[in-house]
Amino acid sequence: MIKLKYISSSFLPVLFWLGFAQAQQPLSLSEAIQIGLEKSYQIRIAETNFTAAENNNDWVIAGKYPTVSLNLNNQNGFRSVNNPISFIPELYSFSTGFTPSVNANLILFDGYRIKYNKQRLEQLELQSEQQLSLAVEATIQEIMLAYYQALLQKEQVSVLKNLLDLSRDRLAYEEARQEFGQTGRFDYLQAQDAFLNDSTTYLLQKTNADIALRNLILAMGLTETNLPFLLTDILEAPSNPYHLDQLRQKMLDANRQLKDIYLSKALAETNTQITKANRYPTVGFNALANYDWSLSSGEGTTSTGETRQIQALAAKTLNFGINFTVSYTLFDWGLRKINEDNAELQVINTQNQIDDLKLNLDAQLHNAFLTYQNQKRLLDIQDQLLQNASQNIEIAAERFKGGLINSFDYRTIQLTYQSAAQNRLNAIFSIKQTEIELLRLTGGLIR
Repeated sequence: MIKLKYISSSFLPVLFWLGFAQAQQPLSLSEAIQIGLEKSYQIRIAETNFTAAENNNDWVIAGKYPTVSLNLNNQNGFRSVNNPISFIPELYSFSTGFTPSVNANLILFDGYRIKYNKQRLEQLELQSEQQLSLAVEATIQEIMLAYYQALLQKEQVSVLKNLLDLSRDRLAYEEARQEFGQTGRFDYLQAQDAFLNDSTTYLLQKTNADIALRNLILAMGLTETNLPFLLTDILEAPSNPYHLDQLRQKMLDANRQLKDIYLSKALAETNTQITKANRYPTVGFNALANYDWSLSSGEGTTSTGETRQIQALAAKTLNFGINFTVSYTLFDWGLRKINEDNAELQVINTQNQIDDLKLNLDAQLHNAFLTYQNQKRLLDIQDQLLQNASQNIEIAAERFKGGLINSFDYRTIQLTYQSAAQNRLNAIFSIKQTEIELLRLTGGLIR
């Protein structure tokens, strides 16, 4: 609890609190990213999808290898015969049998469909891997922005703390002057109002800093939002000298969205080849072996009325066969042609998407690059303004104590210093935002 020694408790109805400080755990940007990559559910989903695609990338799924099946068939029957002209006019028989069989099927030729199926599975695996990269990239970008936002709010607290200290010193000065009869009640109340306003702004900014830190913790995928992290990185302007031509080449080579849509086009081309494979006949091989065992028994009545038992008789049969099949669709009312045309249209469509994405990415890159350059110039201006404001606040403090300027002018200079310091921090944060966007566009967030 902070005690305001310069303000009488009977007059000031405001209390500040800091709470009980917990041991803070240092957290760098790289550590925050590492935690986020381990906790992100989007990354976990993408990893699961990639593992499934990796498992599916097999010649077995493509249909290259034969299928072998084992079958067992059990037949049971009852037969009743009533034929007056037969030697045995009445006959009742029971039969049971088992037929185990092994069946093997192999596609010898299907218009290279198996080959293109395997190629498609490889492309799907690459696409799943690319989707994982996009999830990682999005997570890194979110954490970086949240981390720098938390740093910004933390630095804003420091700026307001400095202003609050100045207001506290001014209030103490006015209180001392009032005690010695060197100033009136009006100047004291003005100093007190400034101190109270600065105190309110300071507390609100501390709340903003706490919220920004919680947002960072949420971006990291942690469920406990009150963890006492101490951010160790510094909010400083980047010094990388970017060149537009180099950035554009990097974008064309490494942009994750472009890589993903390139894979979509490759998949569309493979699907076209699979569709065209229907023009060719399918040649198959089949091998079959089965063993049939049956048992029959019963009784019959002869024409003389004599009843005879039919002893159980077992029959055994072994069959084995090798077969070749050839199938070809002679006429399908143009269905194959329609499917091929649609597949080729999909290839054209993905190429149009690539061209459109390149156009949009190029515009985004140009805008981000120009913004980055202008923001660096603006930061130079803000640096100079802050330097001037810092010198002015020192000079103003001396002049105020010497009675050369009044309290209103001194307060104006204080607020100018606050504005300059905050504007400089905002300018640095804006540059960091733009740099992160440049890194995303050029594929530089993932190394």
